[in-house]
Amino acid sequence: MDKYQLQRYMEAEPGAKLKDLVMKLLYDEIVSLHILPGTKLNVNQLAASLGVSRTPVAEAVAGLADIGFVVTRPGQSGSFVLDLNMVDMIHLYHVRNAIESEAAALCAYEASDTTVRELTMLAEAFKTSVEGRDIRGMRETDMPFHRLIIRACGNPYLVRSYEAIVPKLTMYQASMIEFVGQQGNESNPWLSSVKYNHVSVVSAIRMRQPELARQSMADHIRTSLSFTSLSGESADPFHPFRKTER
Repeated sequence: MDKYQLQRYMEAEPGAKLKDLVMKLLYDEIVSLHILPGTKLNVNQLAASLGVSRTPVAEAVAGLADIGFVVTRPGQSGSFVLDLNMVDMIHLYHVRNAIESEAAALCAYEASDTTVRELTMLAEAFKTSVEGRDIRGMRETDMPFHRLIIRACGNPYLVRSYEAIVPKLTMYQASMIEFVGQQGNESNPWLSSVKYNHVSVVSAIRMRQPELARQSMADHIRTSLSFTSLSGESADPFHPFRKTER
């Protein structure tokens, strides 16, 4: 853990509570896979590395548990970072498909011109980032694109349903971005299509074609799932991102 990053957070938000800043730092480290899935979070060690007392770290870990990023395990003490596996991703992406495809269709009716312009900028920036294997650029444009579609769909039930899967979805998306950024993935047949997926979705929304928007989003989610499954060196594509010491 980087105590200097925590210091930067403190300087940027001088009025924020320390536990909230520690939680933000841990969240960012987990999402970026700097803290690997399955890692046991040792509160004392984290506090020592950050140069803070144990209390705000314990409160931050509890906050991460509340949003689903940290879990407990039967028969084991302590808290663990949420794990990843392909079967779970398939289940999650089926739910994601149902929510996001409908949201994209609704956006073709509901999205304002301002929202469409913002979606277009995010889609083009994502495409450029994929072409350049710019992991940071992909992170900064991928989930914001999807969450903007959800926010703009006009259906509060879809919004709440989506927020329930965001923690896990964010981690799986981070792993896909890592796969895209890896050199040697050129042989993956899905790589060339990934960069066009966002552009296709927003084009359908811009043309106010709800069925096309729904289909484009469904195709995008299936492509993402297929890309991840083909990117690993074994039946478990998340092995490189998993903490193996239990």
